[in-house]
Amino acid sequence: MSESDFIRRKENAETGDAQAQYMFGFSYEEGWDVLEDQMEAAKWYLKAADQGHAKAQASLGQMYCDGRGVLQHHAEAVRWFRKAADQGYAHAQVQLGHMYRGGMGVLQDHAEAVRWYRKALELYRMKADQGDADAQWHVGFMYYGGLGVPQDNVEAYAWINISAMSKEQHRRYRDRIELTPEEKAQAQQRSMELFNEIEKNKKKAGK
Repeated sequence: MSESDFIRRKENAETGDAQAQYMFGFSYEEGWDVLEDQMEAAKWYLKAADQGHAKAQASLGQMYCDGRGVLQHHAEAVRWFRKAADQGYAHAQVQLGHMYRGGMGVLQDHAEAVRWYRKALELYRMKADQGDADAQWHVGFMYYGGLGVPQDNVEAYAWINISAMSKEQHRRYRDRIELTPEEKAQAQQRSMELFNEIEKNKKKAGK
């Protein structure tokens, strides 16, 4: 990013643009075009989160969960995850499910964890069926982890294999899934079924 682009983005962030504030937080968290600074990341995420920016809320929740840039505080992490989850942000719904499953910042409640996992899975599945590779990866991940669904390595492999057709970097996740030769054949067959379904959905949507 050029110096002029950086200055313009900072001006937008300082004048209250929530998306610009979120991106500034992300830049500091990842060390993207600036020196990595977790405290500065948390500061900018908070500015955007206070304006209702769901991704910023989820990112801030993760920082409280991990104790990066802020003091670790699981109850505060839950508060921010919930704000984003209530807006329908699937990633935050998964994280909130993790908090309930582990009893972090809330009383441990596996039924509530499953409820949030299922909400997220429904959102990811809708996007996955329309060809979104990241959503397809997330569906596979949730089957792999048994998050809101019965654990199923065959279904996990099939979904992540589909996502890897668009994003090669997903192959390393697919290849970590342990399958017997028979299961591998089932997963490849299931993958083709999913691929054909997704292509039909894309045609219906005019994509």
